[in-house]
Amino acid sequence: MPGVVRIDFGREGLTLSIPPTVSAIIAQPQRDPPLAHPTESVRQALRSPLGSPPLQQVARGKRRAAVVVSDITRPVPYRTLLPPLLGELHDAGIEGRQIEIIIATGLHRPNTVAEIEEMLGTEIASRYSVRNHIARDEAQHEYLGRTSRGTPIWIDRGFLAADLRILTGLIEPHLMAGYSGGRKALCPGLAAVETVRHVHGAAMLDSFVGPGILAGNPFHEELLEIVTRVGVGFLCDVTIDRQRRLTGVFAGDVRDAHAAGVRELDRQVHVPLPQAAEVVLTSAGGYPLDRTFYQSIKGLVAALNVLQPGGTIVLFAELSEGIGSPEFIALLAAAGSPEAFRERLRDANFFQIDQWMVQHLCQVLARGRVVVVSPAPRPALSERFDIEWLASWEQASALLLARHGSRARWVILPEGPYTLATVEGVRLPLTLQAG
Repeated sequence: MPGVVRIDFGREGLTLSIPPTVSAIIAQPQRDPPLAHPTESVRQALRSPLGSPPLQQVARGKRRAAVVVSDITRPVPYRTLLPPLLGELHDAGIEGRQIEIIIATGLHRPNTVAEIEEMLGTEIASRYSVRNHIARDEAQHEYLGRTSRGTPIWIDRGFLAADLRILTGLIEPHLMAGYSGGRKALCPGLAAVETVRHVHGAAMLDSFVGPGILAGNPFHEELLEIVTRVGVGFLCDVTIDRQRRLTGVFAGDVRDAHAAGVRELDRQVHVPLPQAAEVVLTSAGGYPLDRTFYQSIKGLVAALNVLQPGGTIVLFAELSEGIGSPEFIALLAAAGSPEAFRERLRDANFFQIDQWMVQHLCQVLARGRVVVVSPAPRPALSERFDIEWLASWEQASALLLARHGSRARWVILPEGPYTLATVEGVRLPLTLQAG
């Protein structure tokens, strides 16, 4: 029995005392050890890439480079990753004034000056041109036609103007794309609202999508088609451990390098369990992912595949920034009930920014009940959203014992969405998990 478990929460984590009578399994990823010489490992990956010439060779003769980085919601160790990458560009003859660092915000809010310095370090943040992508500004995007599924491709003009286009990011399980990283830095990272509207559409997210699923995943396939149409010169993705230290660097061709990183990470984070549980305790991933309830829903989705129908998920999230964007807050307040909101999504003319995360919350509630443990105040939600909002683990523990009894089966996901937990290895799409 686990007795005491440490779960990711904010920057410091939480220690939970598990009732001794319950049968609990900890689904803990078995990650590779951190790289002994991370800076040198990055440099070697750039010089011996997968499916591509070395970065210096790719960069030689180029006039303008765009380097795409993730926003503050992703714990990418850019202070380690960027210095050797930028050094390779300089050695190829590209000066600092010819390099623009673009933050792939997607539809997230712009990063503040303080956040940019936290992410990149003061020297890089002050030496280079750093810009937030603004998806809502149509003038910042260029139209490149439609995908075979009909998605209009609107991409950041500054990125397209560069003759050397570099994507970077973190590979982790992702509730829509199967795994993050690679193509996601471009779309939705640098896409306009109209493009995001299509790839995050209700029908797409009720199809064959889910954490750890790439084969047959239409969301993943759509992003691959977009990145191929746009053209990307180089990719540098990373994997990290629980302490946010580098465990792997995957550089080169956007498809080949990302696929290699996915294979390595999947081996580490996939935790097959013998059976589903009545109770699943899950983290929202700790800082920076658990700053908002919007992002923290990923922790609920991570628990979905190992929850018995009618069971309870307990989500631990600090929510230091509260609930999320104004659009997301308004959607929650107006949703009425999970069934009513999902019915509303059937209207092809209905669209509101951030509706996709409310849709995922409804998918979770179709399978079980939710308890949120957080110091943040509960959002405005209809009582028909079966969500308990509690301030302490002690309150939640008492509720669980009263609801499910002392002999219930529990599963604990200390790292939340950074874990791919399954029952006997089966990766169900979200629609089947919710069904």
